[in-house]
Amino acid sequence: MLTAVLLALVILLSVVIWSIKRHREPILRVVSHKAPLHELVRSLAGLTHSSIVEGNSVEAFENGAFFDALLDDIRAASRSIHFQSYLWEEGSLSDRVSRVLAERANAGVRVRVLVDASGGNRMGERAARVLGSSKCRLELYHPRRLRNLGLQNNRDHRKLVVLDGRSAFLGGHCIKDAWLGDAQDKAHFRDLSVRVRGPAVHALQSTFSESWVEESGELFTGDDVFPPLEPQGDVAIHVARVTPAGCAPAVKILHHLVIGMARRNIFIQNPYFLPALPAIAALADAVARGVDVRVMVPAAEVSDFPLVQHAAHRNFARLLAAGVRIFEYRRTLLHQKTMTVDGVWCAIGSSNFDDRSLEINREVTAGFCGERLAAHLESIFERDARDCVELGAHAWARRGRWHRLRDEASHLLRYQL
Repeated sequence: MLTAVLLALVILLSVVIWSIKRHREPILRVVSHKAPLHELVRSLAGLTHSSIVEGNSVEAFENGAFFDALLDDIRAASRSIHFQSYLWEEGSLSDRVSRVLAERANAGVRVRVLVDASGGNRMGERAARVLGSSKCRLELYHPRRLRNLGLQNNRDHRKLVVLDGRSAFLGGHCIKDAWLGDAQDKAHFRDLSVRVRGPAVHALQSTFSESWVEESGELFTGDDVFPPLEPQGDVAIHVARVTPAGCAPAVKILHHLVIGMARRNIFIQNPYFLPALPAIAALADAVARGVDVRVMVPAAEVSDFPLVQHAAHRNFARLLAAGVRIFEYRRTLLHQKTMTVDGVWCAIGSSNFDDRSLEINREVTAGFCGERLAAHLESIFERDARDCVELGAHAWARRGRWHRLRDEASHLLRYQL
């Protein structure tokens, strides 16, 4: 009798978990619309719990040059510094960043640092000691404690810095020496982040606040963090970050929307590209509409996580058969998370194109409405393509049995990769 009761409880709990997951993962479809994407950006923003903010400037920084700009701006900050990162490992970059943050904190700037406890498990004692001995406030997101037992699978994957509430950096760069240099070899990663100035910085400040409040309980206010902001450029921005309880996250909705709205081309660069079946179908539908769909990923041989690449390989045949062009970057880990659509809209942020990022992690992706920035990202895609091998459907179908076996086995773990 006891065994039967326990079995019934296990079955009931499994059904409850399945039901919750099912409601968070509806099959998304975009109602067809004849208007071009640039006329539908208000829909993009509204359906992703955001709004369009006009009058911003955006600058892109590649590879190690990002940290030169970032550290210069941190040194110039006079009121507040909010620093959020997923991955932080000890090394020369860690020393540089922690030292500059501590210096500004001791100079009277209010410095808040938020690092994911899992991604920061190799932060080392030196950085923690430097930050802790200053007036800087350091918080870890979901550390391993009993009260966080049910949250250990939920990670903060955002990479975001907001300075004086007036400028913000976001993208894929992490605090690890592999992000220095210029992607010249396998030891130096390829990445891209942007600096935003203008009214949209308030939305990025809110993004930092969301995670900060969850760990610290502190609600910061005032002109030090939310100052009046004047227009700085001609780029309109909307920010997808919300993960509402019981429905699809904003970043996932954004991906499906722009794929369904595309009419000319879609260029995607992403290190971990594991689209679910509805997203694969959406990409195939885009190709059928005449859209030029190109995806660039790192080769398994240069990835920091080859298991993810093999999990992604499982559905490459389906994508290639649908007409999606796939390029494998062979120089080093390609870590930037960018997308351009129809030459008028682009996205940059922290989100990978996989179930973990789109369903579980805290992420942030900014959508930019601006032809110059979109053209710049397209030119970067074309330049990076010189270090790629384009996959062909026939050759891919003939890959070896061992390769196929690794792909199938890795794909079973896709929800946790």
